[in-house]
Amino acid sequence: MAATRASAAFLLRHPAHCIALGFGSGLAPRAPGTVGTLWAWIAFVVLDHWLGPLQWALVIGAGVAIGTWACTRTAQHLEVADPGAIVWDEIVAFWIVLWLVMPAGFLAQLAAFALFRYFDAAKPGPVGWADRLYKLRAGQAIGWRQGWGIVFDDLVAAGCTLLFIAVWLALWRS
Repeated sequence: MAATRASAAFLLRHPAHCIALGFGSGLAPRAPGTVGTLWAWIAFVVLDHWLGPLQWALVIGAGVAIGTWACTRTAQHLEVADPGAIVWDEIVAFWIVLWLVMPAGFLAQLAAFALFRYFDAAKPGPVGWADRLYKLRAGQAIGWRQGWGIVFDDLVAAGCTLLFIAVWLALWRS
């Protein structure tokens, strides 16, 4: 049986699809992870006018929990353990980065974006480990383990981004 294809019709078929596919940003024909991260950046800048640090913490916490459910269900419905069209993981992880680096100017935000995309796409060191940790095993059905794994490696990429920024700032200021 062939896997289902992510499309606008698929996006609207279930609330989990809309969330996991980043409200359509994951349907980009090229680099959906980058497009999803750009969507996250724009959404953060807009929402930041109304959300303070505590509200962001709640939104991000809920985003991880709801996103794990949405990513799991969407992967199951697409019949692919980690589909490229799922971008909620990039969205919530990049929100963490922005939440912790703001207020920052445009160039600092752009640098954070570039660093996050590098860690997410290249998967060096701990990000690669996190990506492999929850991969589908032979004979195993797509389940919560894979849904969490979709989100987890991006959380590690966000952590690596923030660590890189912190070390760079510490060295630059010394």
